[in-house]
Amino acid sequence: MNFSIIPEQASTFAPNVDLLFYSLAAFVSIFTVGVTAVLILLGIKFKAEPGRKSEHVENMKLELLWSAIPAVLALVIFAWGAILYFDYRNIPENTLDINVMGKQWMWKIQHSNGRREVNELHVPVGKPVKITMTSQDVLHDFYIPAFRVKQDALPAKYTDMWFEATKIGTFPIFCAEYCGTEHSLMGGTVTVMSQDDYQEWLQGGPPVTPVQAGETLFQQMGCITCHDAGAASRGPLLTNVYGHEVKLRGGETQIADEEYLRESIMSPSKKVVDGFAPLMPSFPNLNDEDILNLIAYIKSLSDEQQ
Repeated sequence: MNFSIIPEQASTFAPNVDLLFYSLAAFVSIFTVGVTAVLILLGIKFKAEPGRKSEHVENMKLELLWSAIPAVLALVIFAWGAILYFDYRNIPENTLDINVMGKQWMWKIQHSNGRREVNELHVPVGKPVKITMTSQDVLHDFYIPAFRVKQDALPAKYTDMWFEATKIGTFPIFCAEYCGTEHSLMGGTVTVMSQDDYQEWLQGGPPVTPVQAGETLFQQMGCITCHDAGAASRGPLLTNVYGHEVKLRGGETQIADEEYLRESIMSPSKKVVDGFAPLMPSFPNLNDEDILNLIAYIKSLSDEQQ
């Protein structure tokens, strides 16, 4: 696939990010050219000559002016960038959730109904999409230039990002973090489809969804033994846990997001829920897919599934 140095704009973020980038480039260019020109002119005008004495001139107003103008411009650019960053980090509700796993040297993708892809991502146009990602080995970085979004994928940790595609078409995906000798081959494509075409494409998924696979695993591992509603329950109920605040032993609180659920499954003694003893064993044999399925099932039990 051909890659343009200036990718086309294909998401709601792209026009705003480009406007900030080009404005910043213009400011830097104007100041660079202006300051260089003034230095040259002053150097010529005040060059050393025989018999010429140096003059010491002070002008407090001028000092304040050329200090205040760059400071104000820097604050404006900082605030502008901060607004875009908060918009990027503020994931809207009712997103389409997709899991992405980085692995030397491929992207493994799983949709909400269980359909999987490798190095290809299909998404509908005009629908916010949340990408939850992790890595099976080293640090990777999921980068879609046409959408102006990128996010690190870390081993044993979840990160997320979101976007809303605005243009139907096919766009490249890259790994933006050097991850090994074949890093340059780690790429793929994202295909943006109409919402009807996406639903039709999604129907080709497997018969078992991540939620169903997670529920089966939950039963097979005997999790229900402790996380039930009985009076002798040894663990907290998991209904309406995801997305809500959890009180921990010691008085601290924690929002139960994907990262918290993963940590609670893999290292249950690190953050024990208030009122319960640290009895839950760890499960080192679970792979990343098992954990994602369990989290999908726990999320399905909550009224805050986004």
